[in-house]
Amino acid sequence: MNPAVTSKEEILKTSRELIRREGWSAVNIRSVASACGVSVGSIYNYFDSKAALMGATVESVWCEIFHRPEDGAVFQDTLACITWLYGRMEYGCQQYPGFFSLHSLGFLGEEKSDGRRKMQQTWEHILEGLRTVLRRDARIRPDAFAEPFTVEKFADVLFSLMLSALLRQDYDPTAVLEIVRRTLY
Repeated sequence: MNPAVTSKEEILKTSRELIRREGWSAVNIRSVASACGVSVGSIYNYFDSKAALMGATVESVWCEIFHRPEDGAVFQDTLACITWLYGRMEYGCQQYPGFFSLHSLGFLGEEKSDGRRKMQQTWEHILEGLRTVLRRDARIRPDAFAEPFTVEKFADVLFSLMLSALLRQDYDPTAVLEIVRRTLY
């Protein structure tokens, strides 16, 4: 009998590595167990189904891509934050080719609802981060936001541009930075 996996994170790390090397189709209970050097039952101790494993893996990929930067100043300056986000999007595309388009399309089915929910939670976290940065940025004109042009609505626009860039695999934030400069400063 194979030894037990030491942690859920070890399983997720192995799952991410499988995705990097072989793509999303390589991730299933058996392949992850084999790559971890454990029995299938050991994986089931942490994940009750392939869907649960995939959902947790999607969440861990998003977290790896958009982990908090060492430099907290990124969240004080809108331009720095956007530049950082686009850099992380490029990193994610390099580390996980096809992730942004494949996983979002793959989680449209009902059996993938956990993965879709985790993806939406990550998106909401990023969106809330944009709102926070827009509220904290001391360089933004005091009169930049007023009804109907609110921080929330502008963050939605920035996030939509980000999602569009993900699908196009365009990681140059220059145009978005110029929109922010002309609109807010």
